[in-house]
Amino acid sequence: MFQTLTHNLTRIFDKIKGNGTLSESNMDSALRDIRIALLEADVALPVVKDFIAAVREKAVGQQVIRSVSPGQMVVKIIHDEMINILSSSAENTSLQLQSAPPVNIMMVGLQGSGKTTASAKLALRLKNQNKKVLLTSLDTYRPAAQEQLAKLASSINVDSLPIVTNSNPIAITKRSITESKLSGYDIVIYDTAGRLHIDDDMLEEVAQIKNLVMPTEILLVIDAMIGQDAVHVANNFNNKLAITGVILSRIDGDARGGAALSIKHVTNKPIKFLSNGEHLSNLEEFSPERVVSRILDMGDIVSFVEKAASVIDHQDAERAAAKFQKGKFDLNDYLSQIRSIRKLGGFSSILSMLPGTNQMIPKIASDKLDDKLLLHQEAIILSMTKTERKNPDILNAMRRKRIAGGSGTSVQKVNMLLKQFKQISELMKKAGKMDAKQLMRSGIGKLFS
Repeated sequence: MFQTLTHNLTRIFDKIKGNGTLSESNMDSALRDIRIALLEADVALPVVKDFIAAVREKAVGQQVIRSVSPGQMVVKIIHDEMINILSSSAENTSLQLQSAPPVNIMMVGLQGSGKTTASAKLALRLKNQNKKVLLTSLDTYRPAAQEQLAKLASSINVDSLPIVTNSNPIAITKRSITESKLSGYDIVIYDTAGRLHIDDDMLEEVAQIKNLVMPTEILLVIDAMIGQDAVHVANNFNNKLAITGVILSRIDGDARGGAALSIKHVTNKPIKFLSNGEHLSNLEEFSPERVVSRILDMGDIVSFVEKAASVIDHQDAERAAAKFQKGKFDLNDYLSQIRSIRKLGGFSSILSMLPGTNQMIPKIASDKLDDKLLLHQEAIILSMTKTERKNPDILNAMRRKRIAGGSGTSVQKVNMLLKQFKQISELMKKAGKMDAKQLMRSGIGKLFS
């Protein structure tokens, strides 16, 4: 989400690193560039003004440390101020679930913001915390919206309120309240209807629903790609409903990041979750420190490790590590690695969480980061026989042509996969002799060459 902002800020930091001192003149120049970078990232103007003023006060004042280079000092000041913008010291950013059950959570937002998917993601997260969850769709306007939520609920083994045709949102709400009490649900998530734009009818309807369910949480789902409009949307919903928090959706898209930096500062409501992909496990708690580290290209190793731990089977990982150490790495193992990368969100998601790699992403050809490549490679390997996967050396021209036809790809893509497999096999054999930095350089270089 922050690639454009990260690239521009990194360029600004590089520009001032050559300065011997942090004077008002070079600070003014840097702040002008930072202001432009923030505005280009769709950060709201009032936020930019407050941010620049705070940075200027600290950078030009007595808080500058003489023993630190100007570049390092500016990065530290910007890092701290961004955390201040995104932090919520007076409010608890975690979900408030301490009320007597059933705890009611309302999901609100515009149509297309990702409310329904976010509702299912939140339900899965709560289910994994041993909560009995009921999903209720109140969207009777968008075609098949109720069926969509029911399908998502079924896919994660969570209950959804049975659909009754020709029932209005208020009647559905009353039925859900009764069902949740009779069946002893811990939490009920209400997926309310949205519109293409904010209107009085929508806000009046969700206000009526709020009065009925008395929700503990009212979570506004906002598409991170709408930029400065996010502030307008958040203010309207907050003024009418007094929202308790925000979920930013589609943060894995080509967004400029302004929404994240603007919403908390303008509305004083915490961002509680980030929704980053279509996979229903892709919902992470919002952490200002981690987000700022991503923006400033310092990486987010903690999130990477947590995500890896949640999607990768520990025993499979141990077996793979043992095979790597022995130099026994076949296409079955390669297939497992492809599937793990897909679970982690693809190449771009992984690189975005590693320190310093955001500068690399624009330089890497887009086809090398295209996650469709992973699907194609999986299809190619699945078109091979068990013998061919264990011993790729037997794959002659005729076998490669057959595999290309069976996978719906081309011989060229089969050859590309085998080339990458060979490179990674060689890397695995050398891995034991390398330190972490050498392994990182060699691994990324080989993978995208």
